[in-house]
Amino acid sequence: MPHHPFSPAGRRALGLLGAALAAGLFAPLPAMAATGAPHGASAAASTPAAAPTDGWSGSWSVSPQSGGPSYSNQTLRQIVHTSIGGSSARLRISNAFGSAALTVRDVHVAQRTSGSSVSTGTDRAVTFGGQSSVTVAAGAVAVSDNVSFTVAAQSDVAVSFYLPNATGSATYHQQGTQTNYVAGGDVSANATLNGASTNGSYSFLTNLDVQNPAAQGSVVTLGASITDGVASSQDSNKRWPNDLARRLSDSGRTIGVLNQGISGNKLLSDGAGQSALNRFDRDVVGQPGVRWVIFSDDPINDLGAGSGAPTGAQLISGLQQLISRAHQAGLSFLCSTLTPFQGSGGWTQAGETARASINSFIRGSGSGCDGVVDQDTATHDPANPTRYLPAYDAGDHLHPNEAGLQAIANAVDLNLFGASTQPSGGFVALRAHANGKWVTAPNGGSSALIASGDAIGTAQQFDEINQGNGLIALRSHANSLIVTAENAGAAPLIANRTAAGSWETFQLLQNPDGSFSLKAQINGKYVTAENAGAASLIANRDAVGPWEEFDIATS
Repeated sequence: MPHHPFSPAGRRALGLLGAALAAGLFAPLPAMAATGAPHGASAAASTPAAAPTDGWSGSWSVSPQSGGPSYSNQTLRQIVHTSIGGSSARLRISNAFGSAALTVRDVHVAQRTSGSSVSTGTDRAVTFGGQSSVTVAAGAVAVSDNVSFTVAAQSDVAVSFYLPNATGSATYHQQGTQTNYVAGGDVSANATLNGASTNGSYSFLTNLDVQNPAAQGSVVTLGASITDGVASSQDSNKRWPNDLARRLSDSGRTIGVLNQGISGNKLLSDGAGQSALNRFDRDVVGQPGVRWVIFSDDPINDLGAGSGAPTGAQLISGLQQLISRAHQAGLSFLCSTLTPFQGSGGWTQAGETARASINSFIRGSGSGCDGVVDQDTATHDPANPTRYLPAYDAGDHLHPNEAGLQAIANAVDLNLFGASTQPSGGFVALRAHANGKWVTAPNGGSSALIASGDAIGTAQQFDEINQGNGLIALRSHANSLIVTAENAGAAPLIANRTAAGSWETFQLLQNPDGSFSLKAQINGKYVTAENAGAASLIANRDAVGPWEEFDIATS
């Protein structure tokens, strides 16, 4: 198996370029400062996690609820945004709250292109026990067979299945913040669901798991509406767990992030979904590859219950139960302080006093928490600590806006998940065999990539973002944006994306002569230095020749 070129072994394989580096062709960059401050993490929390014992890690999930819509003779196409990638996938179909058996047929996974459309070349049929149909008993869950399907990190995967019979009220997740599609008849394998209706929820589908040898496990974010993404834009994937997944990926960690937030959920009592205490075993302990849990905003809903609200002491007792249960299951439990909510409809002085006592407990040395995510400090107004910083307030004084959600993700100390597997600082540069020049992001990154550089400067430097399984993304130092195979590979490569999805993911392949080639995941084509390097890089070749070969230098 060829060495990864950015590993020490891969660097040795570069030979001539390694000598050039040693001769001082360019100097290493200083390491970047880490974001997020540690908050007293225990040794257990900061120990790198072992790989999942069964080979599976969660890449996407939602928490099931009762009371969903009914379906009959319809196809659902639901779009899931992955956290980590893998070489194969499996699905979970839940009938946890069904009153009768559920039959699901003709299940498919594929890379989503846009809207309800998928890349048909990536479409794979999914089986259950070797069969194309599965019947799930009321209260049960079905786990699919392993399907050979390359899952790119930070990408959209379409999961389609046919419901031939009347389902009754679906087991669903209400607050999807994602446009999903419903069409008549069995059209699961169709490239596009023409005329489909849409909704913003997930029905029956709860998990997409992946196999990835580099995976270090998964972290469950357990919470309520703030975790679920209320006040983030539809289809934007800007919930704070999504933001955390991007930070983990950019740091070189291969850790799945599983969002188990339910809008309106509480710690102690059922209502909008089962309480955190009642769903903990299913939604946290039962998740594939789980090693950590971040408990977030549930108690805010308990505190907003008016005259029947529990006391701070009662909520602390409930929190201690979760901590104990997590430790019994071998999980690290990361506690979040509660964000401010004065000005919202549920705020009372008694609730504010209880919030302060809970936050004091979490920050204290005897809490039992394995680490602290200080959401309160990250979001409150320093001049008025019981309220949001105005720049982070969604307007209802209860939910943070997207900037506030990012601030919460930034408050998570990544060292709680073990050391990064990616070297600090540094960069990679690519020299085209087509003309011996360095690949450049010209005009501050606003123009398409082209092999035109005679030396390595900022415009020729890229960060490698490890997507797992030999898949990478490249972030240009010219503008700090990620390189994309624009227009699904039909247009030249350009650095203009803020996150890595299927258009921004490339397979890195080592050639017999020691050079490397990039294959775009979106269309399966090789990146070429078009017209012997005189034209922009584009992913449009079926085979590797000199124009598709690059040397890679690292710092």
